[in-house]
Amino acid sequence: MIGAPTWTIMGGRVLGPAPFLLAGIINVTPDSFYDGGSHDTTDAAVAHALKLAGEGADMLDIGGESTRPGAPVVDEVEEAARVLPVVRALAQRFREGAAPVLAVDTYKAKVAAACLEAGALVINDISAFRMEPELLDVVAQYKPGYVLMHMQGRPREMQRDPHYENVVDEVMHFFEERLAVLTAAGVPEDNIVLDPGIGFGKLLEHNLDLLRSVERFGQLGRPVYMGLSNKRMWGMLLGLDQQERQNATAVATALLVARGVLVHRVHEVALARQAALVARAITA
Repeated sequence: MIGAPTWTIMGGRVLGPAPFLLAGIINVTPDSFYDGGSHDTTDAAVAHALKLAGEGADMLDIGGESTRPGAPVVDEVEEAARVLPVVRALAQRFREGAAPVLAVDTYKAKVAAACLEAGALVINDISAFRMEPELLDVVAQYKPGYVLMHMQGRPREMQRDPHYENVVDEVMHFFEERLAVLTAAGVPEDNIVLDPGIGFGKLLEHNLDLLRSVERFGQLGRPVYMGLSNKRMWGMLLGLDQQERQNATAVATALLVARGVLVHRVHEVALARQAALVARAITA
């Protein structure tokens, strides 16, 4: 098993032990790479969230700013206007202790704090609090579940010329350094999961190296959180358009479930659940 079998989130609630957890993606954006504009109103986002919950999502990951390569920056006022109504509406539907858990995909301190006040229990931060250092104070204060992700550069330019001497060693070092900062600030280690950041400042060979070596990250004693759903790497590897990558995502999800990855951030929850259950049935 990679890392720990459980993840503590805000309020001391513990997710797991479980063979896998599925985080369904809710993009409240006009320009996300896969489904931008499909759920960019509160009503549409809530309806999609309920659909994913019905398919078995353990978590709903709500984002108000696209982080695809080259995406424009969204200010905190606009981002909050997109995600807060969705968080509030879903928090009213899902009572404490029930699935799915609400997560917010943001690197902005004020957006994170407002969403945690509104009912979110997890912050998914692509920046590891480097883009807004104030986010560390928010995470230390509220103690939500925290997704610590590796990214080289920033979304607008991260794919221009990513370079590593050894991508696995460098991501491991990054996690060690950021974990030390988080725990020194008062964030419990049990609240942190590790996301190697597939596609964030990485070429195809870097992504594949990270996936091949995913057990290495378990040496740090924390669960692994993986986001590879329908990403460009599948297009590069297999020549697939954006809307043709679901099967590649499902195969990768099954393989990673078999190797002990705990959390899988996906667009198609029902398909991912089928793949994960097959993997467990064969390997358990």
